[in-house]
Amino acid sequence: MAIDKVKEYFRQYGREKDILEFEASSATVELAAKAANVIPARIAKTISLKLEDGCILVVTAGDARIDNAKYRAEFKTKAKMLPHDEVEALIGHEVGGVCPFAINDNVAVYLDISLKRFDTVFPAAGNGNSAIELTSQELYEYARASAWVDVCKEWE
Repeated sequence: MAIDKVKEYFRQYGREKDILEFEASSATVELAAKAANVIPARIAKTISLKLEDGCILVVTAGDARIDNAKYRAEFKTKAKMLPHDEVEALIGHEVGGVCPFAINDNVAVYLDISLKRFDTVFPAAGNGNSAIELTSQELYEYARASAWVDVCKEWE
């Protein structure tokens, strides 16, 4: 199970016990916000996007949406979501539990600046019933992010 991979991943940081597991689904921003008892904007949603030579993950605030013009300027291509049936094979997690931890080696992670306005955010932790509370800096470090980017709209 992907959550077990994520727990093992966080064990190296002594943070595996910080993973929250919910009885209710946290597979969408709204469900995750309800499960974690926070506003939807504080959910760090991880979006799987296709590139010409592979795929990337972009982690955004729960109320942010990809801005196609900003995305194209940053990544020199149109934003295209990975098809659901390809996500697990290419990323290492199933849809609903995609997170930037314990992912396949060839997947780069980018964090959108929409996350920086919160003291802590809640990304998923490998399945559709989990999350972990992290600061933006912890998220950057634990996700082994490539860079902060500005590719979203509707959060400002």
